[in-house]
Amino acid sequence: MEATPTTNKLPSQNKKYFSTLTEALDYAAQGQTGYNFYSGGGKLYAVLSYAELQKEARMLARRLINLDATRGSRVALVANTHPDFVRFFFACQYAGLTPVPLPAQIQLGSREAYITQLERLLLTCQPKLAMATDDFLPFLTEAVAKLNVRFMGSPQDYDKLPESNTPLHPMGSTELAYLQYTSGSTRFPRGVMITQKAVLSNLLSIIKYGVKLRSGDRAVSWLPYFHDMGLVGLLLAPMAGQISVDYLSSRDFAMRPRLWLKLMSENRGTISFSPPFGYELTAWRLRADEVRNYDLRAWRVAGVGAEMIRTDSLEHFADLLKPSGFDERAFLPCYGMAECSLAVCFGPLGKGLQTDHVDTNLLTKQQKAVPVNPDTGNGKSNIFANCGLPLPGYELEVRDSTGRLIPERQCGTLHVRGPSIMSGYFGDLKTTQSVISPGGWLNTGDLAYQIGDSVVITGREKDLIIINGRNIWPQDIEYLAELQPEIRIRDTSAFSLADSNGKELAVLMVQCRESDKQRLTDLKKRLHRLIFEELGIDCIIEFVPRNTLSHTTSGKPSRYRARKEYLKRIAANQSEIRNAQHYTT
Repeated sequence: MEATPTTNKLPSQNKKYFSTLTEALDYAAQGQTGYNFYSGGGKLYAVLSYAELQKEARMLARRLINLDATRGSRVALVANTHPDFVRFFFACQYAGLTPVPLPAQIQLGSREAYITQLERLLLTCQPKLAMATDDFLPFLTEAVAKLNVRFMGSPQDYDKLPESNTPLHPMGSTELAYLQYTSGSTRFPRGVMITQKAVLSNLLSIIKYGVKLRSGDRAVSWLPYFHDMGLVGLLLAPMAGQISVDYLSSRDFAMRPRLWLKLMSENRGTISFSPPFGYELTAWRLRADEVRNYDLRAWRVAGVGAEMIRTDSLEHFADLLKPSGFDERAFLPCYGMAECSLAVCFGPLGKGLQTDHVDTNLLTKQQKAVPVNPDTGNGKSNIFANCGLPLPGYELEVRDSTGRLIPERQCGTLHVRGPSIMSGYFGDLKTTQSVISPGGWLNTGDLAYQIGDSVVITGREKDLIIINGRNIWPQDIEYLAELQPEIRIRDTSAFSLADSNGKELAVLMVQCRESDKQRLTDLKKRLHRLIFEELGIDCIIEFVPRNTLSHTTSGKPSRYRARKEYLKRIAANQSEIRNAQHYTT
């Protein structure tokens, strides 16, 4: 019998407030909405209505209780896009346990690196229980080998366990809802502790003020559950708002991004979010003669966040898909981070991208965002997307390196305070105290400036390249490279290194399909020239094989890992030179 997707029929009266995720699910279970899962071929293979999810999660919770894990114990869940992850996540809520979503992405040829990553995350959260579906179970089995895990297995292994007769005691509003690893968690994992009260506050603000959910809305997502936008924005928020969601796995999207448009078109999707690279990848893979195959007139919220927003690529997406009915006013820039549950700011609905053109020279030398008229063509300018106003209850401040509040259009570090900020980093009081002040202000580590009450994000503080007193944004270097026809999007990573004299140098690593040596030489010269002309700096350019560069769970380039790889290559080359000198003397 073919699966039938959940509908958009909601409970008879939308409740306005929930204090826990189980309260929200218990209410959503009264309607006919839920989660739908699609294969890489675009076929519906599983349906999990909220009513069925509630029933199965409660049943599984009684099995988890029988394993005698103490209240609040962590449960490690490899978070691939599958109904079983959802079932286990909510079973933890009913059982009084803390789910910990773990990455479910294995880059080509990096089996050992993936296992090492799991080991690091597991070591920090010290789970008592662990689960992975069959695809990931061998990796999890190896990763937990040195840990004291009470029970580890597949969903089928857990389903064979007996149910406890002990009454369920779901998590309360002040207890943890989950432990979320930040997208940059690699060598030094940071587990963000989010309480029920915090995430529910954020969910309800997203629903009421961010996307202004309507009856009949339907979401589509390919975002991973182990990233905050995927977990909070496209798994928990639709449930709290009682709307249905259609899912593709991130892997299937990466291989066939047109499936995203297919689901939006066929199911009349109204809401979907993506980092900018998702829109870029889709447009890059889409042929002009295919555009009219889709009907995107229902798409009213095309959220953009999780990384720096490149406005030109979004404009290209909108222009390309205009014949399908896509309206560029659907773009909704937003800003947030796992440490704030998810969302902090949203742009105005139905207005599209609001851009700000600022003088490049003044921004890099004086950190001042002085507006310029892009039509005059006088001087170089940076284009940034305005991420809008903070959600109700949030306060924003932009501060300089001394912590002093700075005026509008002066670039500094963004600090935020609000109801959905994390309790801290799990097991890491020192780092927690370094980013959260006694007054409750969170240092986001993001560079920004304000225009009135709205905020513009310019980059990550730790990624900033400073050369001769000038601030250089790595994404500007990457963008120039990705404009070249030989280089694909997300195939670059820019960072800085200090030479033997302590002078900072810019480095650009490029994955390139070109193999002809002369063409590579010409490309390197072209990149050197463009970077110098546009940014006024020299840049070391290193071509590397495909699948060398790593990305965070949100799709952003991992500049830390790129830098590490570059240093490893330098060390290897020096070793080869020393060996050659040894054999020739």
